[in-house]
Amino acid sequence: MKVKAKLKNGIVNVKCQAQHEMMPYDAAQKKTGNRENANFITRITATVNGKTVFEVSTSQFLSKNPILKFKFKGADVGDKVEMTWIDRKGNTKSSSTRIK
Repeated sequence: MKVKAKLKNGIVNVKCQAQHEMMPYDAAQKKTGNRENANFITRITATVNGKTVFEVSTSQFLSKNPILKFKFKGADVGDKVEMTWIDRKGNTKSSSTRIK
């Protein structure tokens, strides 16, 4: 996962690319013959200093390697932003960066 965070005028702008294959139900059916082999990101969260600043529940309609952008207030330069995703099969991936 690639994460960038910049503070400007008291607002932190975050840009993140979650790297995931994102196989929806229809693609799983065509590729393997079984819809249960579908695997896609179901939840993405961002925390700063242990406090959740962004949380989203997603579906199979998110693109492969999706790019997310969001803003929040209440952080300072040097604070650590940690992004985590969870997919349908329970796999997780996390990445973090310091706010510039």
